[in-house]
Amino acid sequence: MSSFQIDSNQAVIELNKVIFQWPNSDSATLDIEHLSVKANEHVFIKGPSGCGKSTLLSLLTGINVATQGEVQLLDSNLTQLSSSQRDRFRADNIGYIFQQFNLLPYLSVVENIVLPCQFSSQRKSNVTGSLAQRAHELLDKLHLPKSVREKPVIDLSIGQQQRVAAARALIGEPKIVIADEPTSALDYDNRSAFIELLMEEANRVGSTLVFVSHDPTLESLFERVIHLPTLNRAGDQQ
Repeated sequence: MSSFQIDSNQAVIELNKVIFQWPNSDSATLDIEHLSVKANEHVFIKGPSGCGKSTLLSLLTGINVATQGEVQLLDSNLTQLSSSQRDRFRADNIGYIFQQFNLLPYLSVVENIVLPCQFSSQRKSNVTGSLAQRAHELLDKLHLPKSVREKPVIDLSIGQQQRVAAARALIGEPKIVIADEPTSALDYDNRSAFIELLMEEANRVGSTLVFVSHDPTLESLFERVIHLPTLNRAGDQQ
């Protein structure tokens, strides 16, 4: 997986005839005939709560496995990998920005950012120089003041924590960055400014960006918008 080379016109995410149904459920949560995302695209996936966004992300990251169909990321069909193989694939290739950020509160800003490289030798090998130096370079680009970088993240504002979460997702140049409603706690001006910074950094490190939100005011910032309730033939089952 580490030797996979990306062509700019190549799909890095491809779903074919994917159905996902929770155990003991009478109906599918997701039924997607086809979805393709090319390398370096910035994609906005929108839809109201309950339309299947979180379930889709769980398939893209290999946390859950499709009941039927293929979920192809890079050179791997996640439906054919074991749980441990999916964990390794996710650590090596996916940077994730969580809605609640999921930072470790009593670690410093820099300590939080370098964590993905502690779990992935592949991402660590992508870093030139020290991990701390790379963390500071990302924080410079994301405009986080130097004065807070050695503080525990619990002492930072929501907006500052958001930038830390973005830097953690981007370090080690993962091929795919997934953002799960990370701007929900911010006002519009701060949301749009953060997304523009995130896109700029994703471009710089060569990451494809998949951004998920229920907020339609953000879609104009993206080059491609996917309306999940239209794509998902299972309808609003969640």
